Amino acid sequence: MRILIASDKFKGSATGPEVAAALAEGIRSSAPGTVIDTVPVADGGEGTVDAALDAGFEAITATVTGPTGQPVEARFAVRGDQAIIEMAAASGLDALPGGVKDALGATSRGTGELILAALDRGCTHIALGVGGSANTDGGAGMLQALGLVLQDAEGRDLAGGGGALASLATVDAAALDPRLADTDIVLASDVDNPLLGRRGAAAVFGPQKGASTEDVGALDAALARFAALLEQQPGIRPAADLPGAGAAGGVGYAALAALGAHREPGVEVVQRLTGLAERIAGADLVITGEGSLDDQSLGGKTPLGVAAAAGAAGIPVVAVCGRSTLSPEAARTAGFERVYALSELEPDPAASMANAKTLLAEVGRRLGADFVPQP
Repeated sequence: MRILIASDKFKGSATGPEVAAALAEGIRSSAPGTVIDTVPVADGGEGTVDAALDAGFEAITATVTGPTGQPVEARFAVRGDQAIIEMAAASGLDALPGGVKDALGATSRGTGELILAALDRGCTHIALGVGGSANTDGGAGMLQALGLVLQDAEGRDLAGGGGALASLATVDAAALDPRLADTDIVLASDVDNPLLGRRGAAAVFGPQKGASTEDVGALDAALARFAALLEQQPGIRPAADLPGAGAAGGVGYAALAALGAHREPGVEVVQRLTGLAERIAGADLVITGEGSLDDQSLGGKTPLGVAAAAGAAGIPVVAVCGRSTLSPEAARTAGFERVYALSELEPDPAASMANAKTLLAEVGRRLGADFVPQP
């Protein structure tokens, strides 16, 4: 029997490859001789670069500006003229010093510096995964790194962060890196929110980044100011209302408006670069998963993408997760023959996260006993 494991990370507990390794260990303990193939998958957020490296890309490390201005080491992946950039590595919540959030001051500048590093390596096809961002700056910092000039009424260059955009007086896009015009950029994101308003970047995602109710209003107004001035520039397309503009604190907006990007679901981008459909072919069972399987998962997260690919090939798929809030009917409708949750083995969330790998190995043992024919 051949089993393919294609799992996303269990955030805070195990990476995608670690999840796969623990499950494989458990399966082999109860079903020796089972052929197990693993492929890391992700939805465009954390884990996307790992998936690219597994697919044969090369890891490149660059020192860039972190979300609060301090330098951080960030990896991206390159193969030929293709680059895979994980925004979270440069501008993510996990890159915040001490984990201290800065809703008004966090910048996306480091993400722009990663794009520059990819351009310097000759990349003309860039996939930008934008999950897990710390900023709500409309992608202003990213564009500043790429040459956009933002100044206040006194002619001073604007500081980083969405809050500073309230003082924006002039925008000059003439110095944007000319190589961008010949670069195909994919915004890898499942988020379809616009930039502004009640479904916008500040209102929906700002509180996750430390924004108070007052901060949300200030950031939304500042983003509106930025968009109004940016869109007066030649070569900039109106994008504030486009689906995905609100992704990553508005980095989606900057990519769509100024970089000529087009949006694709992150899970589809990752599946394509890893050749998931080809690797599914010939499997007898597919295992996928993520930390929490819930209603949000049904909106296009990794397990649903894997289930769809397995279903198209007529191969049964089961899900493994830390916890599941899906009803049995919802799980079946999503394409899962069965769901295994670590919470069934360890109901205490803290203990489950701390011992995730051990619990995953036990789930793998049970999977092997349940699905692998015994001699």
